[in-house]
Amino acid sequence: MTLNIVEKIDGPVKIKHVLASVSDKSGLDRFVKKLIEINPKVMIYSTGGTYNAIRSWLGPKLSKKNLMQVSDYTGQPEMQGGLVKTLDFKIYLGLLSETYNKAHVKDLKRVKALPIDMVVVNLYPFKQTVLRNGITPEDARTNIDIGGPCMVRASAKNYLRVASVTEPADYDRIMDELVQSKGRISLRTRFNLASKAFAHTAEYDAAIAKYLATRGFGEIESCYKINKQTK
Repeated sequence: MTLNIVEKIDGPVKIKHVLASVSDKSGLDRFVKKLIEINPKVMIYSTGGTYNAIRSWLGPKLSKKNLMQVSDYTGQPEMQGGLVKTLDFKIYLGLLSETYNKAHVKDLKRVKALPIDMVVVNLYPFKQTVLRNGITPEDARTNIDIGGPCMVRASAKNYLRVASVTEPADYDRIMDELVQSKGRISLRTRFNLASKAFAHTAEYDAAIAKYLATRGFGEIESCYKINKQTK
C-alpha cells in the first residue's frame, strides 16, 4: 500500500464551503448567521432536519444564496429513512483532498466537486436514547449513526485543511477567531478540533459496543418477526 504523505499545507484556511449535519442544533443558528456575516459568499451544504432548520433561520433570500441540500450537490437523492445522505464520493473528495496535490485537484475538477473547509457535525443521540425506559434493540439500532462518524473522521484526519467541529460549545471561540482573522481558521485550531472529533467518535463507538455487549441474543431475537425460510 502506498501512503499519501503530505509535505506542504496552508496555515490559515479561509472558510468557503461548510458541510453541516447535526442532531444537537443548539447555537447553530447564531453560528451559521455569523459564518455568512464574515464571508457573504460562504456556501453551506446540509441535509434533512438540519437543512430545514437553517433554511428557516436564514429566510428565502439568504437560503437561495448561501444554502444547498447535499442531494442537490451530489445529484443523489437521500435513501428512504435518511439512511444514506452524505456517503458520496463527491463529498469525500471535498473532505480528504489536499490543496497542493495536483492529482487531487484534477479529481475535484473531474467530478465537479469543491474542497470542503469545515464540517459541523454531531451524532445521533445513541447514549441518551438507550437510557430511556422502554427502548427496544430496534430503537437503539436505528440510532446508530453511520454518515456522521464518517464525516467527522474524514474531516479530522484532514485537519491539514479542514476544521472538524463537533461541539456546540466551540462555536463562540471559532466565531471569534474567524472575525479576528477575516474568515480564516488556523492550523492550531484545526488540530485541536481534530483531537476533540476523534474523542467524540471514540466515545460514541464505545457506547454502542457497551450496549450491544449487555444485550442477550434472546432480547434481540424477540424484537423482530424473523423469517426462518430461505429462498
